[in-house]
Amino acid sequence: MNLNKQQGFTMIELIMVIVILGILAATALPKFVDLGKDARAASVNAAKGALSSVAAMAHGKYLVSATPPASIVAEGVTITFSTAFASGYPKADASLAAAAGLSASDYTITASSTANTLTISPISAPTATASSCSVVYAEPTSATAAPVLTVTVTGC
Repeated sequence: MNLNKQQGFTMIELIMVIVILGILAATALPKFVDLGKDARAASVNAAKGALSSVAAMAHGKYLVSATPPASIVAEGVTITFSTAFASGYPKADASLAAAAGLSASDYTITASSTANTLTISPISAPTATASSCSVVYAEPTSATAAPVLTVTVTGC
């Protein structure tokens, strides 16, 4: 009686199992990993940095001018200074966003003249939570104050 008993798996069988597991992992992984949220949060933080930089550069130009200007031109965009207080910081309007390189093709740009704020939100942000995925530039509240930039990324 000469019966052949199988002692284990063949190399081909092991390779096939590894290939099948690799295919399953490659198709299931994108469903479990949502990198869009992280990308939108990074975009909001980048917008904050751009607004902060433009505000600082405009303020520096305001301070070194012999007579305080009503506006300056930066990046080919006219930036108007806040008129509520003579702080030398830019007004919260669409021209500030344009000077910062933030365009309407990438961001929802909302200026509120009553609240003196500029809200920037990525277009790809979920509509219901756009306000919780944004940066808000608020004009200074006194002549010696700086603008306040508030970042919210909880709803990205």
